[in-house]
Amino acid sequence: MAYQAPLRDMRFVLHELFDVSTHCELLGNGLDRELVDGVLEEGARYAGEVVAPLNRQGDEQGVTLLDGAVTTPQGFREAYRQYCDNGWASMTGPLEYGGQGFPQMVACSFHEMLMGANLSFRVYSGLTEGAVLALHKHGSEALKQAYLDKLVSGQWAGTMCLTEPQAGTDLALLRTRAEPQADGSYRVSGSKIFISGGEQDLSENIVHLVLARLPYAPAGVKGISLLLVPKFIANADGTPGAKNALSCGAVEHKMGIKGAATCVMNFDGASGWLIGEANQGLACMFTMMNDARFQVGLQGLGIGEAAFQGALAYARERLQSRALSGPAAPDKVADPIIHHADVRRMLLTQKTLVEGSRMLAVYCARQLDLEHGHPDAAQRKAAGRRAALLIPLVKAFLTDMGQEVASLGVQVFGGHGYIREWGMEQLMRDSRITQIYEGTNGIQALDLIRRKLMGDGGAELAALQDEFAALADAQAGRAELAELAGAVLARLQEWRTLTATLLDRVRDNPEEIGAASVDFLQYSAYVLLAGLWLQAAARSQDALEAGSEEVDFHQAKLHSARFYLRRILPRASGHREALLGGADCLMALPEAHFAF
Repeated sequence: MAYQAPLRDMRFVLHELFDVSTHCELLGNGLDRELVDGVLEEGARYAGEVVAPLNRQGDEQGVTLLDGAVTTPQGFREAYRQYCDNGWASMTGPLEYGGQGFPQMVACSFHEMLMGANLSFRVYSGLTEGAVLALHKHGSEALKQAYLDKLVSGQWAGTMCLTEPQAGTDLALLRTRAEPQADGSYRVSGSKIFISGGEQDLSENIVHLVLARLPYAPAGVKGISLLLVPKFIANADGTPGAKNALSCGAVEHKMGIKGAATCVMNFDGASGWLIGEANQGLACMFTMMNDARFQVGLQGLGIGEAAFQGALAYARERLQSRALSGPAAPDKVADPIIHHADVRRMLLTQKTLVEGSRMLAVYCARQLDLEHGHPDAAQRKAAGRRAALLIPLVKAFLTDMGQEVASLGVQVFGGHGYIREWGMEQLMRDSRITQIYEGTNGIQALDLIRRKLMGDGGAELAALQDEFAALADAQAGRAELAELAGAVLARLQEWRTLTATLLDRVRDNPEEIGAASVDFLQYSAYVLLAGLWLQAAARSQDALEAGSEEVDFHQAKLHSARFYLRRILPRASGHREALLGGADCLMALPEAHFAF
């Protein structure tokens, strides 16, 4: 199944919806529309011609572990070398360490391409960017000088080592220890599981960021530290030196992303160096974790786009039965299934969820850029609050969306969708992990309510709601957009009321937090996407009124917005009703009564 980057829609979101050129001017990075488009076009070529053809064979071959060394699927090493040589690895890296300083608004489009083309391949490079962020923000000058330039270039890769067999979501339970040494280093001992790219043959070194406990550290998460533990200790001249006392004990045999090595990593007194302050490791790791959660959201988006492309191509070619209103292709033995209403329903559901999610991802990326690069400190703080609010929505909703859209793709293909060689079932298998790792989607929903909503009493969410209400008010007087604008305004008011109700309930009964969290996140995302679809429709209406030559593209946007309003947004009502159902029906049943 071929993958082609959705360049026209990406350009629409970047230029027409969010004006990335003005954004780049504010950040002072020297990028303009022509350069952005050139980067996207070259990225599309690399993703489509180099990375995508390796997807199927990566799934078939998987990885092998022999004598502690992992061999990646055929072609991955050459593709990774090209990834580094062409500068894709250094795209978002800091300028002072050889990076190109591209904003996330631009980089996220390229990263989406990689996710859609070959998720297993992208797994190897994805966490390196997060390691760069954590080391750049929290690391000592000595560690930065020794490791950052190699990580930025992709010559060395990074990992994130959190999970242990007994400590998944609950990091307070982790047991890995770090003993201080006379030279200022630490001896790290323990085992970590589910480590993406913990061992591989793509980069010449692997730099593990490991959570561990120092002696006499406080109990719980307040006693966790972050350490840099390289596979090969860096020499003074920057080359890989002695092999560290760590090893890959096993690779997992998984449902999907089989071309990515998911490793059990054993640290046997390995040399490590503290990043940040002692016992402040979780705060340091969150710098990396937030980036990882955003990137996982992009994984769901990339998978969704690939599934939509495959389903659309198949629906245009597959001949079955006649359209209910009469033959659509009388010269053929049957009509292409795209003329059947139920197939249209599935395709339009895919299209509007994917394109709406792309808008949400870029909107979030914009906040991440402003958090780090806005010239005004107050604006940086405001963008940070907005990004923190959006991250759990992006991670959870986009990955749920990717799984749904992949499942719809299987359904469009019918029996062929269930057969391996058509490629659709791989997307469904690959996407399933995205709802689990980097914090399950249930954890994202809890984070949205406990840390974001309850943390400030709903103030940041209210600001987001007000922003979209103002945007909707501005379109309410336009006849072509009145229906959609009115629906968005009504839902925003309902969202405010629901938020207030939820805040009252969780104060009285903490079980309401867990009972309501997933439905509140889903409700919030569907309404937020409605606001984004209204803005997309407004920009397309502007283009049509200005005499755009791309009439079909902009008419499709308007049609898609109407479909979303009438057929997707009503899902929010179901989540609202479920949320209001309360916690008692969940928690009242005694555990023993679940089974007899």
